[in-house]
Amino acid sequence: MTNTAEFTITRTFDAPRASVWRAWTDPTIAAQWWHPHEVTVPAESVRIDPREGGAYEYLMIDPTGGEWPTAGTYLEVREPERLRFTWGDPDDTRGADVPVITVDLAEAPGGRTEMTFHLVGHPDDSGAEHGVFDGWTEAFEVLDGVFAVV
Repeated sequence: MTNTAEFTITRTFDAPRASVWRAWTDPTIAAQWWHPHEVTVPAESVRIDPREGGAYEYLMIDPTGGEWPTAGTYLEVREPERLRFTWGDPDDTRGADVPVITVDLAEAPGGRTEMTFHLVGHPDDSGAEHGVFDGWTEAFEVLDGVFAVV
C-alpha cells in the first residue's frame, strides 16, 4: 500500500463552467482569489500562459508582509474541462517531486459548475496552522465571493 501525499476538494460554484475556467486562466480574475483569507495577490504579480508547456506565477503577501512566490508549468490544458499543472515555489529544485494540481470542471444543474481539485505531492493537512488544504479551501471561498459580484 502506498502512502501518497495528496488530497481532493470538490466544490460547486454558482457560475457557468466558462466563468470558472476564466477564473483559473485570466490573470485579472486570478489575482482576486488565488489566496487564502487575509492574504493578497498584487494584480501585477500574476502572469498566466494557459497552454501545455506554458507557465504561470503569482505572489501572495500575508498580513505580516511575508511574501510567498508561487509558480508552475501547465502539463495539460483542455478548455473548458481540465487544467493540470505543477505548483510550488519558483525556486523549487525537487524536479519530478514538485506537487501537481489537477482541476476538473463539470457542468452542473442550474448553470452551476462542479470543480474537483486534486493535489498530489502534499498531504491533507486540514486544520494545521497555515495549512495548504485550508488555504485552498479559503481561496475557493474567496472565489465564491468573486462570482457573487459578477
